[in-house]
Amino acid sequence: MLKKWSMLAAGLMIAASTFAQDTPNIIFILADDLGYADIGVNGQKLIKTPNIDALAKEGVTFTDFYAGAPVCSPSRSVLITGLHTGHTTIRGNSTIRGGIKGTKGKNPVSRANLAEDDFTVGQLMSKSGYHTALFGKWHLDGYDTLATPIHRGFDEFSGWLVSYGKTYAKGYWPEARYTNGKLVDIPGNQNGSKGYYTDDICTDESLAFLARQKNAAKPFLLMVNYNSPHSPFDAADSTIYQDKNWSADAKIYAAQVHHLDENIGKIKKYLTESGLSKNTIVFFCSDNGPRSEPSPDQTAVVEFFDSNGKLRGYKRDLYEGGIRVPMIAWAPGKLKPEAVIDEPAYFADMMPTFADIARSKISYQTDGASILPFLNGKKAAKPRFLYWEFFEKGFEQAVRYGKWKAVKAAGKFELYDLSNDVSETKDVTLENPAVVKRIEQYLKTSRTESPFWPVEGRRGTE
Repeated sequence: MLKKWSMLAAGLMIAASTFAQDTPNIIFILADDLGYADIGVNGQKLIKTPNIDALAKEGVTFTDFYAGAPVCSPSRSVLITGLHTGHTTIRGNSTIRGGIKGTKGKNPVSRANLAEDDFTVGQLMSKSGYHTALFGKWHLDGYDTLATPIHRGFDEFSGWLVSYGKTYAKGYWPEARYTNGKLVDIPGNQNGSKGYYTDDICTDESLAFLARQKNAAKPFLLMVNYNSPHSPFDAADSTIYQDKNWSADAKIYAAQVHHLDENIGKIKKYLTESGLSKNTIVFFCSDNGPRSEPSPDQTAVVEFFDSNGKLRGYKRDLYEGGIRVPMIAWAPGKLKPEAVIDEPAYFADMMPTFADIARSKISYQTDGASILPFLNGKKAAKPRFLYWEFFEKGFEQAVRYGKWKAVKAAGKFELYDLSNDVSETKDVTLENPAVVKRIEQYLKTSRTESPFWPVEGRRGTE
């Protein structure tokens, strides 16, 4: 059920004592299809990610943090609206019924977009006195040119939209950028040229934004949405791992992740040298699990790098490998260095967390809860339900409840005890009837029907 978030949230007093007297700035950095174990702090041995690892060493690492969905659009919809996939408007990359028709490559596809009446984190933070910006991937416009971030509550936006092919058709070397309502050509990328890598554009825009905000009266929320390491295999510099005895695809993928790390390092360096780090909290995360497409080349690379470690499944799976993602919070001098949090949390929690940090008085609905108390060493008083649903392989649902993880597809219920089986290898449904009953009861009220992703009458809904 949706929860009303208010100033009475317990985390607000913690926020006031943790950060400076001025309201903290917030930066949320989002990677695209980065696996849980693609970074050093989570066990990666082959790809070097020194800057992300430094964030973890100086900050807080979440071991049990989840994306909003196992693919891009619904995951980001959860992040932006604070509503899980049983309530948020966008529940898949393409619709089952309705939506706006367009094309992906040469293939026809229909998409949904965030509606005008969707209350977004951009609106929440703007109403809470923040200057808001999003740079990079949006993926919530659904072929509606009036459903961009600046139409959904953000003060600034520069990036790519599915509505405009020039902004993303060339992959990592787009011919144009959609910047605050206008398509702006990128000179270095015209006529097939590869002069300006999209993640570097995103970083440069972010650094310019930070420079403008350094002495601004308002605090800011900056969302930095990188493309890496989403397919295709295409790196800004493919030479860093050229001496390795790896496949060509593996070398490029590793270079993409390494360059992502370099860009994050640039933002971290600027924050430190400018002094903005003294009153800024940075979050780093991924939008879902790895393997952009279930193709042999993508599968071979993520298996070579063991991108999910012990986790089962990949992108498009409701098992841990599809939705559990790396998550780090960094605020030098404010958070305990090298702290590790094993409390379950997910994208729906970020909206109330931002509100908590801002000490917002704005009332809104959310399926999440602030994770700020976790950052200050608090533990959850009791388990809560985290919920996902997905439609590409038929109607599927997943629930995290304390140490328990349930997956339900085609009417079959599976239960796993993640405290001793993070790989989800042993279904313990029969041994735990009371837990199954509790989760089944929750599933009866966990969602509302969607006009774009209908469930009634579909197989597997029983």
